Amino acid sequence: MHSTSAFASGFLLIATSAAQAQTSAYPTRPIRAVVPLAPGGGTDTVARLVAAKMSEQLGQQMVIDNRGGGGGIVGTDLVAKATPDGYTLLMGSITTNAVNPVLYKKLPYDHIRDFAAISMIGTVPNVLVVHASLPVKSVKEFLAYAKANPGKVSYGSSGVGSATHLSMALISSMTGVSMLHVPYKGAGAAVADVLGGQLQALCSSLAGLLPHIKSGRVRALGVTTSKRNPQLPDVPTLAESGMAGYEVTIWYGWFAPAKTPVAIVARLNTETVKALNSNDLKDRLTLQGLDVGPSTADELTAFVKAETVKWAKVVKESGAQLE
Repeated sequence: MHSTSAFASGFLLIATSAAQAQTSAYPTRPIRAVVPLAPGGGTDTVARLVAAKMSEQLGQQMVIDNRGGGGGIVGTDLVAKATPDGYTLLMGSITTNAVNPVLYKKLPYDHIRDFAAISMIGTVPNVLVVHASLPVKSVKEFLAYAKANPGKVSYGSSGVGSATHLSMALISSMTGVSMLHVPYKGAGAAVADVLGGQLQALCSSLAGLLPHIKSGRVRALGVTTSKRNPQLPDVPTLAESGMAGYEVTIWYGWFAPAKTPVAIVARLNTETVKALNSNDLKDRLTLQGLDVGPSTADELTAFVKAETVKWAKVVKESGAQLE
């Protein structure tokens, strides 16, 4: 009996030592960073910039894996069910980790229980833009035009119930203006069609739209945050433009599958904070309109819970609901 107990204790000690050695050596191979949306949108842009900097620091590549589909559900589920060893991460966002859980009646994962929060990346406004040919230069003129042409002004989104959709749905519910919603499988496709003139309007991440605003291919009318963005100081907020109380903030954060070793989560948090505090990455993200804001893992967990409550109210008011 004593020898059996000693053997079990010895085996446990060896297994524990092996696990600790594996954790301390992490990472020993490339890390897959899943972006659960199509290429070209704000989530993709931010993920690629952060992953490139972290690759330098970690000495291993962080490889972006775009897994679009289901408004972000496909890629998010892939990470939820991945081996919790630190080699598969999720670039989560307001869409995947706050809106979808209250929009869909049933998801194949629990957005709190099945993930280990690592760190917040930062926040960015959505910005309401119109194709340059639309004869409007302000939110007030846009709403008047849409009201005079009910159901004829089309706007795109990265999917039903996405933040890009709900940003516009909130405008409609606050103003009573009827517009035609055209959902896409990702923000990139919606951006392409508003650039091409197939869509009249879009309210999407500043990170994905800023280059096109600067080039003049689309016209920015208003930002969705409570304060103006330094990258677009002359563009008013929607709240300033007659919609008092309007505020939508897009956010991004790293998540790992639940049960990922605490030491690995801590290492990834440390490397994320270090990357975001580096002047070169911070400058590049700021140029994309992002307000850089790393956090602790616990802070991100608490934030996600608060955002879930907030968006449950918006989804209910908008009437959006998916199976």
